[in-house]
Amino acid sequence: MANQATNHPEATGENKGGPLAGVRVVDLSLLLPGPLCSMYLGDMGADVIKIENPRMPDLTRMMGTRLGPDGKQNIDAKDPDGGAESESGLYLMVNRNKRAITINIKRPEGREVLMKLLEDADVLLEGFRPGTLDAMGIGYEQLKTKFPRLIYCAISGYGASGPYEKLAGHDGNYIGYSGLLGITGLADGAPVIPGFQVADIGGGTLAAVGSILAALYSREKTGRGQFLDISMMDGAFSFLSLHAGEYVASGQSPERGKMDLSGGLPNYNVYRCKDGRYVILGALEERFFRGFLRQVDREDILDGVEMTAAGLAAIKPQIEEIFLSRDRDDWRELFLNPETCLAPVNDIAEAFEDPQLRERGMIQTVQHPRLGEVLQIGSPFRFSDTPCEMRTPPPEHGQHTDEVLREAGFDDASLAELRKKRAI
Repeated sequence: MANQATNHPEATGENKGGPLAGVRVVDLSLLLPGPLCSMYLGDMGADVIKIENPRMPDLTRMMGTRLGPDGKQNIDAKDPDGGAESESGLYLMVNRNKRAITINIKRPEGREVLMKLLEDADVLLEGFRPGTLDAMGIGYEQLKTKFPRLIYCAISGYGASGPYEKLAGHDGNYIGYSGLLGITGLADGAPVIPGFQVADIGGGTLAAVGSILAALYSREKTGRGQFLDISMMDGAFSFLSLHAGEYVASGQSPERGKMDLSGGLPNYNVYRCKDGRYVILGALEERFFRGFLRQVDREDILDGVEMTAAGLAAIKPQIEEIFLSRDRDDWRELFLNPETCLAPVNDIAEAFEDPQLRERGMIQTVQHPRLGEVLQIGSPFRFSDTPCEMRTPPPEHGQHTDEVLREAGFDDASLAELRKKRAI
């Protein structure tokens, strides 16, 4: 598939230097929140060094469906005709613009290598449970004296303090504790796990990106690095800001499926169409709702109706009938009407073909040496003078070990000795 966004600077492959050009990030994180964070920093121009264990790579390399040579899909890892050359789609989506090396930080020699890399590092990113690296002698308190300019960002489930500090967890746990899960779903039904990782990405990745950028700016003024304690539960809880305002004012917890923006209003709701597909009507303001009804010749629906949640509730069956009268794509003309706030409920395949996302450079490809052109979600961060760039494909396990360590001053004999000791 040809690159769909060649008119955008970040899609050309030409390295013009992003806003973080010259910043080095040493990334010990694995799976999703940390690697997606470091990928965004890499998109901005940072030199990201991804560190994995020599014998246990990032598990995302082994998760989910695999992509084979020349874009062949659904490859079985055991397939002799391409399985060995395949790569996990999940890994490919969150690891571009990085150099990958292997270090066994459980071995003292491996920790010495890490310390050498930190001499030139601006950011250390990790996603272990709090205290894990402290026990190895490479936690923030042990590093800050030797590397006072180092920004140490730790992403964890519950943060580095509090009664939940040592608990294991995943996205569902964090949104369960934080109240997000409890308000997600239909009225009078069970809570519904969202179809995406709210706490991992919103509470982990994006909170970490923002914190790292702010810490880099602070360091420009003070000359000092600092510890960034990113809790995915904290970040998830912050998504409640709108509902928290209502709770503080009323003293009442919002009810699942009955809040204005999650099922309570007929003019802000999901509707089934004749063909079983769905649309979302987001005509929250009265003028947009009336504009939609005008387009379908049903302004009469609002005759005598008070524009309150209670008043509007009674007209929902009539709105349902309107949408059930046509197939989803029969509403296409209204999707593009600037005043109706009507949109399709797309699946991922449709989203990848969406003309708005393509025009904005959010659908791109990166050239992989084995797999050919690989689809990527572009960077959501846009800069007019220092655009993000898609420079390099997701690296192989340990692909840049010798390159990076030679830059750090290790010669061939030293590398051989480190391999002998299973430190790299």
